[in-house]
Amino acid sequence: MSRRKFLKQSSYLAMGLLTYPAYSRAFSLSASNDVIIGHNSHRYKVDLNWGNLDPLQTPVQDCHEMAQDSKGRIVLLTNHTKNNVIVYDKSGKLLETWGTEYPGAHGLTLVKENGTDFLLISDYERHQIIKTTIDGKVVMTIDYPEETGKYKTKEEFKPTETTVTENGDIYVADGYGNQHILHYNHKGELLNYFGGRGTDNGQFLNAHGICYDNRDSNNPSLLVSAREMNVLKRFSLNGEFLESIAVPGALICRPVIHKNDIYFAVLRSKSAAQSDSGFILIMNENNEVVSCPGATGPSYEGNELQELYQTIRLFRHPHDVCIDNDENMYVAQWNSGQTYPIKLVRV
Repeated sequence: MSRRKFLKQSSYLAMGLLTYPAYSRAFSLSASNDVIIGHNSHRYKVDLNWGNLDPLQTPVQDCHEMAQDSKGRIVLLTNHTKNNVIVYDKSGKLLETWGTEYPGAHGLTLVKENGTDFLLISDYERHQIIKTTIDGKVVMTIDYPEETGKYKTKEEFKPTETTVTENGDIYVADGYGNQHILHYNHKGELLNYFGGRGTDNGQFLNAHGICYDNRDSNNPSLLVSAREMNVLKRFSLNGEFLESIAVPGALICRPVIHKNDIYFAVLRSKSAAQSDSGFILIMNENNEVVSCPGATGPSYEGNELQELYQTIRLFRHPHDVCIDNDENMYVAQWNSGQTYPIKLVRV
């Protein structure tokens, strides 16, 4: 799909009234129109022109994740080894690029230490976590956790995500590997591990993303997206299973906490005929889905969320979101035809 064109749709789309399954019919829309997507208090105007660059000079392959640094810059991670990291200002202007050695660049976590920004890159092809300065200097690597006895070779370790607590502890989600969550101290020394492949409460099928949830400062916890299970799971910092939150029909990527809400890119709709049927999902502090930009409005019967599915052919395999300090959202996409991120302006 061209970034400057949608598939055709009626005027009802702009008013948020379109509710048919996305895979039943194609629609298009001129990019000059003001398109509003989302529900309730989380609604957004689509900006398809943000961040577009010359692909010959600054190419992308899969745009996996994004973060905002302390200077307000938007940092994009792609697995194109000409420029693994692309740094924008909030207007979409290119500021700098770096990185040529991360073929499996997948997870991007911003770490702040004593007022200085660092990045954690999860590279599933290198089977490593790499800590760098904000401009790309490597300061630490974490290799496969041989000491656990759960990995025969480094190739079994395919990390997809990290998260960091206030004291600098690092949690790694081995989402493409053996499905363990590994707990390290700030020096990269292994402290604990839990999880593993399976369907029990404490196990995962595609432990794709992880984040540290300190919204309740008295009871901080970990949120792990079990993507193939359409479930978000909560654990104590010691790895004790606490609860599951079902998101029927939504293959959720990593959780991103902004203020009191949790944001997810949804890679695809489970029941859709086509694979590039993703959308955005927003959950409040009570674990209630309140908005699904690009998808059906959230509906509950009793306490059960009804199945969600894409309704607007806007996103193609959305893989991550970044929320800036103006409440705008940036969406990075995997396997989308080498497209740059889409900006959603909060209205």
